[in-house]
Amino acid sequence: MTGGPSQNPIDPIAAGDLRLDAPAFHRNCAPIWAELSGYLKDKQGNVLEVGSGSGQHVIEFAKASPHLLWWPTDYDPRNLASIDAWRQHAQAQNVEAARRLDLGALNWGLSDADSGTLSDLTAIFCANVLHISPWRTTRGLMWGASQRLHPGGLLFIYGPFKQDGQHTAPSNEAFDLSLRSRDPEWGVRDIADIQAVAHEHGLLLAEIEPMPANNMILVFERRGR
Repeated sequence: MTGGPSQNPIDPIAAGDLRLDAPAFHRNCAPIWAELSGYLKDKQGNVLEVGSGSGQHVIEFAKASPHLLWWPTDYDPRNLASIDAWRQHAQAQNVEAARRLDLGALNWGLSDADSGTLSDLTAIFCANVLHISPWRTTRGLMWGASQRLHPGGLLFIYGPFKQDGQHTAPSNEAFDLSLRSRDPEWGVRDIADIQAVAHEHGLLLAEIEPMPANNMILVFERRGR
């Protein structure tokens, strides 16, 4: 599946309003887009967001990139409702309705129509999912990306990571211990382990972009056939 509970609380905007407000969005949206925009500014086509959460990121990204069509997805019904509420609130013309997506399911659990449409993607963006889900979720992401990105397409993965078996900050180590105490199948992943699975599926690690608060963006590129 696309992940478990968010690492940060997500609260309703107001009573009766389906929009959720994720504190992390206000901290990391601008830095994330500063990196993504450099890769996507000259691209066209469909971009899939895996694990869209509240939906706030995809709305802001879409506003900044009218040349791209964004497809938000999530596993949690509450998040799916929030994504569509934000979409309606923003009157976003280049954001599709939210789709339920399960990284562990055949064809990611997408309908036949969506599965066909989302088979020639320009890019996939996935934030704060891999560490709050079982390792099979990482495998499902890489397998699906290899099937759905067009040759040269990009997979962006944002979050905290270990490098060479070591945490990059004490705060990440404490966060990892907290995650594993909640679920032994969760935890901060090592870049080398992710890279190995990606390589199995024809995805090359092209860049590691350092981000604020001891996070990173891993940029993978799908090799051509």
